[in-house]
Amino acid sequence: MGAGKSTIGRQLARRLEMDFHDSDQTIEARTGVDISRIFDIEGEAGFRRREQQIIDELTRLQGVVLATGGGVILDPDNRARLRQRGLVDLPAGPMPISLLERTERDYPAAVTARGMTGTGRIRQLLAERDPLYTEVAHLIIDTDSLTVRRTVNNICRHLQSEASGHEKPAS
Repeated sequence: MGAGKSTIGRQLARRLEMDFHDSDQTIEARTGVDISRIFDIEGEAGFRRREQQIIDELTRLQGVVLATGGGVILDPDNRARLRQRGLVDLPAGPMPISLLERTERDYPAAVTARGMTGTGRIRQLLAERDPLYTEVAHLIIDTDSLTVRRTVNNICRHLQSEASGHEKPAS
């Protein structure tokens, strides 16, 4: 949450002339309530069941860019679907304090509902999830101090390189 997945995803979809989907927004649109409310009513387990169904559906689509919630990676079925049905680009970089501040400012109810208050908790979540993200990623792009545009350019360069059969490191 707050790492820029949706922002990068939207820009990448525009650049590639593809449709953009955000799994959390899809869940919210279908349920008519925000994710925090789902957590309140159904708990994390209920939300994760919904998320698994949406990921199964969205990863079957062709020609799309998909942004997921950060916890999607916790489910082995989600990891398999993401890895097998698409190309997973993982924006990575050190967790700046600005990420915590932005997350708490922009998503206060979600931060509280998901128990993510404080830098320590976010660091703990990253430590748990980072090996899973790395397992699934086809490409890891260091986004430390990169603009969204530069990140999208790096992803596009990687896609072009893969399409031509030449692997070039991302910068």
